[in-house]
Amino acid sequence: MSKRKEDIFNFSAISDECVKCGKCIPVCTIHNVNADEVTSPRGFIDLLGAYQKGKLDLDKTAKDIFESCFLCTACVEVCPKSLPTDMIIEQVRSDIAHKFGIAWYKKAFFLLLRHRWLNDLAFKLGWVFQTCGFKIKADIDSMNSRFSIPMLKADRVLPSLRKKSFLNSHPETIENGGKRKVAIFIGCLGNYNYKDVGDGLLEILEHLEIDAFLAKKQKCCSAPAYFTGDFDTVDNNAKFNIEYFESFSKDVEAIIVPEATCSAMLKIDYEHYFHDQPEWKERAIAIKSKIFMATEWLQNHTHLEQLLASKKKDMKIVTYHDPCHAKKMQGIHAEPRNLISKNYNIVEMSDPNTCCGFGGITMQSEKYHFAQAAGVPKAAMIKKTAADIVSAECSACRMQINNAMGSESKIIFKNPIELIAEALRKK
Repeated sequence: MSKRKEDIFNFSAISDECVKCGKCIPVCTIHNVNADEVTSPRGFIDLLGAYQKGKLDLDKTAKDIFESCFLCTACVEVCPKSLPTDMIIEQVRSDIAHKFGIAWYKKAFFLLLRHRWLNDLAFKLGWVFQTCGFKIKADIDSMNSRFSIPMLKADRVLPSLRKKSFLNSHPETIENGGKRKVAIFIGCLGNYNYKDVGDGLLEILEHLEIDAFLAKKQKCCSAPAYFTGDFDTVDNNAKFNIEYFESFSKDVEAIIVPEATCSAMLKIDYEHYFHDQPEWKERAIAIKSKIFMATEWLQNHTHLEQLLASKKKDMKIVTYHDPCHAKKMQGIHAEPRNLISKNYNIVEMSDPNTCCGFGGITMQSEKYHFAQAAGVPKAAMIKKTAADIVSAECSACRMQINNAMGSESKIIFKNPIELIAEALRKK
């Protein structure tokens, strides 16, 4: 049962619809690490209904509660009425941002997300000076702080920076025969931190003889701002990206995205965000037919599966984690497994659909203890498989899982695109 878009943001109506069946409780990420009724999906819905009816003040306690949701959508997946808990929480976070403001470090980060040149400069300076404050672990594109300071403990694993971003490392158009052409939306972490994902995608397209357009003017999809309530940044970036996509969409078969969160934002959340801007909503709907997760498009629109079957089998064991924004929001889970299984042995963890606990910027900063607690069961599941590699088509999951596994873990994280590119290199 799907909800009409015009009904989604009526908090009180949604609160009245909730039958308190409790199916959401066992799957709720925050409730599993903070077992309190107010931090459960039905608790959030109840409080949001009271807020809209004027029975609850949006005070610091309410702010703290509404910012504790991981937005994993596990509750939506099991709800018999498909109540959009994640979407109404995203909306109330905008009210929170207007009332309480946004922390200075988040404002600075969102400013970078609006301006590619400024982002390039900041990350270049970060690369130059990162060894001053961090110990680099290049084999997993990660680093540890040399010092323990608030929100940045020495044992915390963070993504390291590359000398040159993915978009600045290649020409904008790469010709591989000219028979077919796709555009690439790389995502910020893939552009600046986990660069091998984009490089691997270019290798795959070369093998498939498909031209690549890197769309170098692309801005951040604005998911970090959306989940935080900074709707000004969302409005700026979403409108820019839609106009930019429209300018070249007729020249490409697809815009492929090797990142679950970015793909979901572009394809699903833009439409939700523009619910009260009809023109932009229609434009978001029109462009989404061109947007695909990378493995989704490669599996369903190319002969990659057959090409991989002709390559040697690697005896490494891979376990696959389903990003929330892939399986729950877009239904993408079989595609990456189909491609990976041609050259690697897949051993499933006990619950690949359980959220890894990334949760966004607020969760990774002010509420990091929740993210840390949510990462523990996911890391245990991964370790129990005795896999060599854990994979997921999401760099946010990569950052969270690397941290949960610890810098000394023998299990390496790789995006499925990296694994596929490695398989294609074999004779």
